[in-house]
Amino acid sequence: MLDLSPEWLIAAGLIIVVALPFHEFSHALAAHRLGDGTARLMGRLTLNPLAHIDPIGALLILIVGFGWAKPTPYNPFNLRGGRNGEAIIALAGPVSNLVLAIAAALPFRYIQATGIDVPVFALEILVFFIRINVLLMVFNLIPIPPLDGSKVLYAIVDQETAWRLRPTLDRYGPMILLAVVFLPGFIGLPSPLNIVFEVVADPIVALLLGV
Repeated sequence: MLDLSPEWLIAAGLIIVVALPFHEFSHALAAHRLGDGTARLMGRLTLNPLAHIDPIGALLILIVGFGWAKPTPYNPFNLRGGRNGEAIIALAGPVSNLVLAIAAALPFRYIQATGIDVPVFALEILVFFIRINVLLMVFNLIPIPPLDGSKVLYAIVDQETAWRLRPTLDRYGPMILLAVVFLPGFIGLPSPLNIVFEVVADPIVALLLGV
């Protein structure tokens, strides 16, 4: 549901100009450290939001609370560690969102514990920022291409299974993901994505907020 409250718009704006660039920068930095300079050569080893923002993904952040930036390019043949290298690059993005959520939760918990007089407006921005980052982390860890979780899946399964699974999943994964996100709403069924968020993301948010 579209939320035009100032608190939401500020938090979503911070996600677009801080969290999404940090997510993609983390991918680029991991790839660079593992031996591939593709992202650096294409100007993606930077925290500059202009290098990373995808207009549609940014719009979805405003509308539904999760979205994406431009994918960070890398050449898997340059990486040390093979499938494990790809998984490390993939995990770097969601981990960056968790780091940002924790960073925002620390002042929130301190304010709550000490009773410092802080405007409710500011606390609501922190809560929104924490929640969106956790949603982004959980969403990106879903093991469906092109999400980061798919690369982690390929590293977890044995090599033969990965060889058989990857071509099919890479080809049809985006369509599967679109169906998971949008189809339930059209046919009146519960959204699997909402169930994942309720079961996984909400407890993490509650833990960070101390509620």
